[in-house]
Amino acid sequence: MAELVDAHDSKSCGAILGSSILPPGTITMKPKLLVILGPTATGKSDLAVKIAKKFNGEIISSDSRQVYIGLNIGTGKITRKEMKGVKHYMLDVADPKRKFSVARWKNGAEKAIRQIIKRNKLPIVCGGTGFYIQSIAHGILLPEVPPQRHLRNKLEKKNLRELASILKKFDPERLKSIDKKNPIRLIRAIEIASVLGKVPKLKEADVPYEVLEIGLKLSNEELVKKIHNRLLKRMKKGLVREAKRLHSQGLTWKRMRELGLEYRYLADYIEKKMSKEQFLERIEMEIRHYAKRQITWFKRDKKIKWFEPKQTTHIYREVDAFLAQPSML
Repeated sequence: MAELVDAHDSKSCGAILGSSILPPGTITMKPKLLVILGPTATGKSDLAVKIAKKFNGEIISSDSRQVYIGLNIGTGKITRKEMKGVKHYMLDVADPKRKFSVARWKNGAEKAIRQIIKRNKLPIVCGGTGFYIQSIAHGILLPEVPPQRHLRNKLEKKNLRELASILKKFDPERLKSIDKKNPIRLIRAIEIASVLGKVPKLKEADVPYEVLEIGLKLSNEELVKKIHNRLLKRMKKGLVREAKRLHSQGLTWKRMRELGLEYRYLADYIEKKMSKEQFLERIEMEIRHYAKRQITWFKRDKKIKWFEPKQTTHIYREVDAFLAQPSML
């Protein structure tokens, strides 16, 4: 369905960014990068495809669960039909049985961006995982701490409260900002703190692109309604069957719960730890909370230009002006 770009093309990068292969003093232009972001259920994928069709673009997914093969209905992954012929990257690039890091995503996304620009197309990063987006759009430098396997094995046996307590001892400041319901994030933060003493504040480097960030927003009432309706549609499409199939293919219930949101409660429901009514109620509430966390994250970024999904004419105008404006390296 999509591509994980593996070949590092240094020549194309130099040509795109106008670096050492050009004579000294040559005026070069920063390539343009468009970002479509926002909370879940706001129509980001649909808008990204429309913009890609209109402005000759290709799309890089920035969703931390859509990278996994087979997690389709639960993550709302765009279908081949919905892509409308637009090339997508960073979908279906990882085995769901194994954790996929932001560093791997950033590496693949950067390579995809270089390839897209080389073909004189517009790279469009689209998704709702704020950390993924920030790593590209703001040039976030990620801590270079390799996995600590022995420590991870111990931490994976802990519950969320225990993980939060451990992180608090290492770095109470990081605990304040982290998603406390995400065991993967908690474990990684503890891992980094155990090596460096604390989780370092993320630093931003120069971004080799001119970036426009378009955010989609809905009123709270509209967002709640969209989340509810989308959940019902996913159930009809076979959300439970998808989870059972993933388990039959070797995805453990423990790992499914680690994947969070829909999959966490699907595991509980299929194992008969809750009724269907409890399942639907819990999952809908959890998705609402997730959307609120996304909104809180994106509010920190003052560069985002916010629109309602129906304001396509205004969005097109904004993108058109952005692409027409020259920017120097």
